[in-house]
Amino acid sequence: MEQTALRPKPMPGQEPGGGRKSGPARRPHAARRRGRRFTTALFGLLVALVLVLSGVGLGTVGATVIGMSRLAELQRQAGPGGGGPSASAHPGPSPSPTTTASPPVPAVATLALEAVDAEKAGALVVGVHVPGPGYRAGLVRGDVLLAVGRTRVDTAAELARAVAAARPGRELVLTVRHRSGGYQQLTAVPGVVT
Repeated sequence: MEQTALRPKPMPGQEPGGGRKSGPARRPHAARRRGRRFTTALFGLLVALVLVLSGVGLGTVGATVIGMSRLAELQRQAGPGGGGPSASAHPGPSPSPTTTASPPVPAVATLALEAVDAEKAGALVVGVHVPGPGYRAGLVRGDVLLAVGRTRVDTAAELARAVAAARPGRELVLTVRHRSGGYQQLTAVPGVVT
């Protein structure tokens, strides 16, 4: 009996000796695809760069605006001639730090939120700093603070005075009207800005 070797049938167009030349297949559109990929990657990189730079710029502007109000408050507390460059420009040896200690600045309590005058009575919360005492108490943007402890609040300035008069670390009861119209009493522990 005669044995035959099993051979697979050749694929059409790849017959030995009569088909196409062997070698890498030619892809006519590969160069265009590579160009599109490069353009897309370059565009994505440009968009990412713009977003990062604008985010840094906006964050810096926000920090500057928030920080400037605190700086102005500290300058008002210092009063005229209190610590400017002209106050330290005097002839002679510089005094040692132990002999010229400035008086301690009293700690001012804060709820770490931003408020404006509401349409009616109260102070409308327009920003709550996370983390902060106001956030931990449950205040959200849109709430209207009506009272701090037993002190009624009709304006944002009255809210600032009532919170500043409180002792840092002691609980305060805040009476709040939510945006939905419901009233609630929240407990907050004011902190100190350092």
